[in-house]
Amino acid sequence: MTLRGTLPSFAELLDLEAVGPDRYRTTCVFDESPYTLFGGQVAAQALWAAADTVAEGRHPHSLHGYFVAGATAAEPLDLQVERDRDGRSFSARRVVVRQHGRVVFTLSASFQVPAGAGCDLDLAPASPVPDPAGLPVRGLHRMLSAEARFPDADGPPGFPPRFWARCTDPLGDSPVRHACALTYLSDFSSGLLGLHDRTGSVTGPSLDHALWFHRPVRADEWVLLDLVPRVVAGGRGWYDGTVRTADGALVASLTQEALFRPGAVPEGWFPEVAGSG
Repeated sequence: MTLRGTLPSFAELLDLEAVGPDRYRTTCVFDESPYTLFGGQVAAQALWAAADTVAEGRHPHSLHGYFVAGATAAEPLDLQVERDRDGRSFSARRVVVRQHGRVVFTLSASFQVPAGAGCDLDLAPASPVPDPAGLPVRGLHRMLSAEARFPDADGPPGFPPRFWARCTDPLGDSPVRHACALTYLSDFSSGLLGLHDRTGSVTGPSLDHALWFHRPVRADEWVLLDLVPRVVAGGRGWYDGTVRTADGALVASLTQEALFRPGAVPEGWFPEVAGSG
Protein backbone atom coordinates (compact mmCIF):
# COMPACT_ATOMS: atom_id res chain seq x y z
CA MET A 1 0.00 0.00 0.00
CA THR A 2 1.58 3.29 -1.12
CA LEU A 3 -0.17 6.49 -0.08
CA ARG A 4 0.50 9.78 -1.79
CA GLY A 5 -1.26 12.96 -0.78
CA THR A 6 -2.93 11.22 2.16
CA LEU A 7 -1.76 9.78 5.47
CA PRO A 8 -2.31 6.24 6.75
CA SER A 9 -4.07 5.36 9.96
CA PHE A 10 -2.19 3.90 12.91
CA ALA A 11 -3.79 0.52 12.20
CA GLU A 12 -2.35 0.63 8.67
CA LEU A 13 1.12 1.36 10.04
CA LEU A 14 0.98 -1.92 11.98
CA ASP A 15 -0.05 -3.94 8.94
CA LEU A 16 2.96 -6.20 8.32
CA GLU A 17 3.43 -8.82 5.62
CA ALA A 18 5.04 -12.11 6.65
CA VAL A 19 7.80 -12.80 4.11
CA GLY A 20 9.57 -15.72 5.78
CA PRO A 21 10.12 -17.40 9.16
CA ASP A 22 9.96 -14.54 11.72
CA ARG A 23 10.53 -12.05 8.88
CA TYR A 24 8.18 -9.19 8.07
CA ARG A 25 7.87 -6.22 5.73
CA THR A 26 5.87 -3.06 6.28
CA THR A 27 3.05 -2.71 3.75
CA CYS A 28 2.20 0.98 4.22
CA VAL A 29 4.59 3.59 2.84
CA PHE A 30 3.90 7.26 2.27
CA ASP A 31 5.65 10.45 1.25
CA GLU A 32 6.10 12.49 4.42
CA SER A 33 8.68 14.96 3.04
CA PRO A 34 10.39 16.93 4.50
CA TYR A 35 10.46 14.60 7.51
CA THR A 36 12.42 11.37 7.82
CA LEU A 37 10.92 8.21 9.27
CA PHE A 38 9.45 8.94 12.72
CA GLY A 39 11.26 6.95 15.42
CA GLY A 40 8.07 6.12 17.30
CA GLN A 41 6.70 4.52 14.15
CA VAL A 42 9.55 2.06 13.59
CA ALA A 43 9.66 1.24 17.33
CA ALA A 44 5.94 0.45 17.34
CA GLN A 45 6.26 -1.67 14.18
CA ALA A 46 9.22 -3.60 15.63
CA LEU A 47 7.31 -4.29 18.85
CA TRP A 48 4.31 -5.49 16.83
CA ALA A 49 6.52 -7.86 14.83
CA ALA A 50 8.12 -9.22 18.00
CA ALA A 51 4.71 -9.78 19.58
CA ASP A 52 3.60 -11.83 16.57
CA THR A 53 6.21 -14.46 17.49
CA VAL A 54 5.16 -14.68 21.16
CA ALA A 55 2.51 -17.00 22.57
CA GLU A 56 -0.93 -15.45 22.93
CA GLY A 57 -1.51 -13.92 26.34
CA ARG A 58 2.04 -12.63 26.85
CA HIS A 59 2.16 -8.85 26.86
CA PRO A 60 5.16 -6.49 26.51
CA HIS A 61 6.52 -5.16 29.78
CA SER A 62 9.71 -3.46 28.53
CA LEU A 63 11.60 -2.52 25.40
CA HIS A 64 14.89 -0.88 24.48
CA GLY A 65 15.55 0.41 20.98
CA TYR A 66 18.58 1.88 19.24
CA PHE A 67 18.23 4.28 16.33
CA VAL A 68 21.14 3.18 14.16
CA ALA A 69 20.62 5.18 10.96
CA GLY A 70 18.10 7.48 9.33
CA ALA A 71 15.40 6.08 7.08
CA THR A 72 12.49 7.27 4.97
CA ALA A 73 8.77 6.57 5.35
CA ALA A 74 8.46 6.44 1.55
CA GLU A 75 10.10 3.00 1.34
CA PRO A 76 9.22 -0.28 3.12
CA LEU A 77 11.10 -1.67 6.09
CA ASP A 78 12.25 -5.27 6.56
CA LEU A 79 12.05 -6.71 10.08
CA GLN A 80 13.81 -9.85 11.33
CA VAL A 81 12.81 -11.24 14.73
CA GLU A 82 15.16 -13.39 16.84
CA ARG A 83 13.57 -15.60 19.50
CA ASP A 84 16.07 -15.29 22.34
CA ARG A 85 14.09 -17.16 25.01
CA ASP A 86 10.68 -18.50 25.98
CA GLY A 87 10.35 -19.29 29.67
CA ARG A 88 7.37 -20.13 31.84
CA SER A 89 6.48 -16.48 32.42
CA PHE A 90 8.70 -14.39 30.14
CA SER A 91 9.67 -14.28 26.46
CA ALA A 92 12.62 -12.28 25.10
CA ARG A 93 12.85 -11.07 21.51
CA ARG A 94 15.27 -9.04 19.38
CA VAL A 95 14.28 -7.28 16.17
CA VAL A 96 16.58 -5.91 13.47
CA VAL A 97 14.98 -3.42 11.09
CA ARG A 98 16.57 -2.78 7.70
CA GLN A 99 15.87 -0.55 4.74
CA HIS A 100 17.54 -1.46 1.44
CA GLY A 101 19.70 -3.91 3.38
CA ARG A 102 21.05 -1.31 5.84
CA VAL A 103 20.28 -1.65 9.55
CA VAL A 104 18.30 1.41 10.71
CA PHE A 105 16.88 0.28 14.07
CA THR A 106 17.26 -2.54 16.59
CA LEU A 107 14.88 -3.48 19.39
CA SER A 108 15.06 -5.75 22.43
CA ALA A 109 11.69 -6.48 24.02
CA SER A 110 10.46 -8.66 26.86
CA PHE A 111 6.97 -10.12 27.23
CA GLN A 112 5.29 -11.49 30.35
CA VAL A 113 2.32 -13.63 31.25
CA PRO A 114 0.11 -11.22 33.28
CA ALA A 115 0.75 -11.77 36.99
CA GLY A 116 -2.04 -12.47 39.44
CA ALA A 117 -3.07 -10.28 42.35
CA GLY A 118 -0.20 -8.90 44.40
CA CYS A 119 1.46 -5.72 45.60
CA ASP A 120 0.32 -2.71 43.56
CA LEU A 121 1.64 0.68 44.72
CA ASP A 122 2.35 4.12 43.27
CA LEU A 123 5.21 5.46 45.39
CA ALA A 124 5.32 8.92 43.76
CA PRO A 125 1.86 10.50 43.60
CA ALA A 126 0.83 12.46 40.53
CA SER A 127 1.17 16.24 40.66
CA PRO A 128 -1.93 18.36 40.01
CA VAL A 129 -2.56 19.01 36.32
CA PRO A 130 -5.55 20.41 34.39
CA ASP A 131 -7.97 17.79 33.12
CA PRO A 132 -7.63 17.22 29.35
CA ALA A 133 -11.36 17.78 28.83
CA GLY A 134 -10.94 21.51 29.42
CA LEU A 135 -7.95 22.05 27.12
CA PRO A 136 -7.85 22.78 23.37
CA VAL A 137 -6.93 19.90 21.09
CA ARG A 138 -3.85 20.15 18.88
CA GLY A 139 -2.84 17.82 16.08
CA LEU A 140 0.68 16.43 16.10
CA HIS A 141 2.61 17.44 13.00
CA ARG A 142 4.84 14.37 12.69
CA MET A 143 2.35 11.79 13.87
CA LEU A 144 -0.67 10.01 12.46
CA SER A 145 -3.97 9.27 14.18
CA ALA A 146 -2.86 11.18 17.29
CA GLU A 147 -3.70 14.40 19.10
CA ALA A 148 -2.41 16.30 22.11
CA ARG A 149 -3.57 18.80 24.73
CA PHE A 150 -1.07 20.94 26.63
CA PRO A 151 -1.78 21.64 30.33
CA ASP A 152 0.95 24.32 30.60
CA ALA A 153 -0.42 27.28 28.67
CA ASP A 154 2.70 29.42 29.28
CA GLY A 155 5.06 26.87 27.71
CA PRO A 156 6.33 27.01 24.12
CA PRO A 157 3.47 25.54 22.04
CA GLY A 158 5.71 23.41 19.83
CA PHE A 159 7.97 22.07 22.58
CA PRO A 160 5.83 20.55 25.32
CA PRO A 161 7.66 18.81 28.18
CA ARG A 162 4.28 17.76 29.61
CA PHE A 163 1.24 16.97 27.51
CA TRP A 164 -1.85 14.84 27.22
CA ALA A 165 -1.91 12.57 24.18
CA ARG A 166 -4.02 9.80 22.72
CA CYS A 167 -4.42 7.76 19.57
CA THR A 168 -7.53 8.84 17.67
CA ASP A 169 -8.03 5.43 16.03
CA PRO A 170 -10.14 2.89 17.92
CA LEU A 171 -7.67 0.23 19.05
CA GLY A 172 -9.96 -2.52 20.26
CA ASP A 173 -9.08 -4.57 23.32
CA SER A 174 -5.67 -5.98 22.37
CA PRO A 175 -3.15 -5.05 25.12
CA VAL A 176 -0.33 -5.46 22.59
CA ARG A 177 -1.90 -2.99 20.16
CA HIS A 178 -2.28 -0.44 22.97
CA ALA A 179 1.35 -0.99 24.01
CA CYS A 180 2.45 -0.35 20.42
CA ALA A 181 0.35 2.82 20.27
CA LEU A 182 1.85 4.06 23.54
CA THR A 183 5.32 3.32 22.16
CA TYR A 184 4.41 5.45 19.16
CA LEU A 185 3.15 8.35 21.33
CA SER A 186 6.13 8.17 23.70
CA ASP A 187 8.57 9.45 21.07
CA PHE A 188 6.60 12.56 20.04
CA SER A 189 8.51 15.13 22.08
CA SER A 190 11.82 15.40 23.94
CA GLY A 191 12.62 16.37 27.49
CA LEU A 192 15.69 18.20 26.16
CA LEU A 193 13.93 20.84 24.08
CA GLY A 194 13.57 23.30 26.95
CA LEU A 195 17.38 23.41 27.33
CA HIS A 196 18.01 25.05 23.95
CA ASP A 197 17.79 28.66 25.13
CA ARG A 198 19.75 27.91 28.32
CA THR A 199 22.72 26.14 26.75
CA GLY A 200 23.20 27.50 23.24
CA SER A 201 23.04 23.90 22.06
CA VAL A 202 20.37 21.89 20.29
CA THR A 203 19.18 18.32 20.54
CA GLY A 204 19.69 16.20 17.45
CA PRO A 205 18.75 12.68 16.38
CA SER A 206 17.65 10.21 19.03
CA LEU A 207 20.18 7.53 19.92
CA ASP A 208 18.11 5.14 21.99
CA HIS A 209 14.71 4.87 23.63
CA ALA A 210 13.49 2.63 26.46
CA LEU A 211 9.99 2.05 27.77
CA TRP A 212 8.59 0.05 30.70
CA PHE A 213 4.90 -0.87 30.88
CA HIS A 214 3.84 -1.07 34.53
CA ARG A 215 0.10 -1.52 34.13
CA PRO A 216 -2.35 -2.10 31.27
CA VAL A 217 -3.16 1.09 29.42
CA ARG A 218 -5.61 2.22 26.77
CA ALA A 219 -3.71 4.45 24.35
CA ASP A 220 -6.96 5.57 22.69
CA GLU A 221 -7.80 7.37 25.93
CA TRP A 222 -5.92 10.41 27.28
CA VAL A 223 -2.56 9.76 28.94
CA LEU A 224 -0.26 12.38 30.45
CA LEU A 225 3.40 12.31 29.41
CA ASP A 226 5.76 14.26 31.68
CA LEU A 227 9.37 14.51 30.39
CA VAL A 228 12.24 15.73 32.59
CA PRO A 229 15.84 16.45 31.45
CA ARG A 230 18.48 14.90 33.70
CA VAL A 231 21.95 15.39 32.21
CA VAL A 232 23.83 16.76 29.21
CA ALA A 233 27.38 15.47 28.82
CA GLY A 234 29.67 14.00 26.21
CA GLY A 235 27.68 15.52 23.35
CA ARG A 236 24.55 13.67 24.49
CA GLY A 237 21.47 14.62 26.45
CA TRP A 238 19.40 12.22 28.54
CA TYR A 239 15.91 12.56 29.97
CA ASP A 240 13.30 10.37 31.58
CA GLY A 241 9.56 10.56 31.82
CA THR A 242 6.35 9.09 33.14
CA VAL A 243 3.04 8.18 31.54
CA ARG A 244 -0.11 8.44 33.64
CA THR A 245 -3.79 7.91 33.02
CA ALA A 246 -6.37 10.64 33.55
CA ASP A 247 -6.98 9.34 37.08
CA GLY A 248 -3.26 9.63 37.93
CA ALA A 249 -2.19 5.98 37.77
CA LEU A 250 1.42 5.46 36.62
CA VAL A 251 1.18 3.09 33.64
CA ALA A 252 4.61 3.46 32.00
CA SER A 253 8.06 5.03 32.35
CA LEU A 254 10.49 5.98 29.62
CA THR A 255 13.99 7.25 28.97
CA GLN A 256 15.72 8.57 25.87
CA GLU A 257 19.20 9.73 24.93
CA ALA A 258 19.87 12.02 21.97
CA LEU A 259 22.72 13.96 20.43
CA PHE A 260 23.10 17.40 22.03
CA ARG A 261 25.56 19.67 20.26
CA PRO A 262 26.39 23.42 20.15
CA GLY A 263 24.35 25.38 17.64
CA ALA A 264 21.06 27.13 17.00
CA VAL A 265 17.73 25.49 16.30
CA PRO A 266 17.40 25.37 12.50
CA GLU A 267 14.42 27.25 11.12
CA GLY A 268 11.51 24.88 10.67
CA TRP A 269 13.37 22.09 12.48
CA PHE A 270 10.46 21.45 14.84
CA PRO A 271 7.45 23.48 13.70
CA GLU A 272 4.63 24.19 16.11
CA VAL A 273 1.91 21.61 16.27
CA ALA A 274 -1.14 22.56 14.28
CA GLY A 275 -4.24 23.64 16.16
CA SER A 276 -7.26 21.45 15.56
CA GLY A 277 -9.75 22.72 18.03
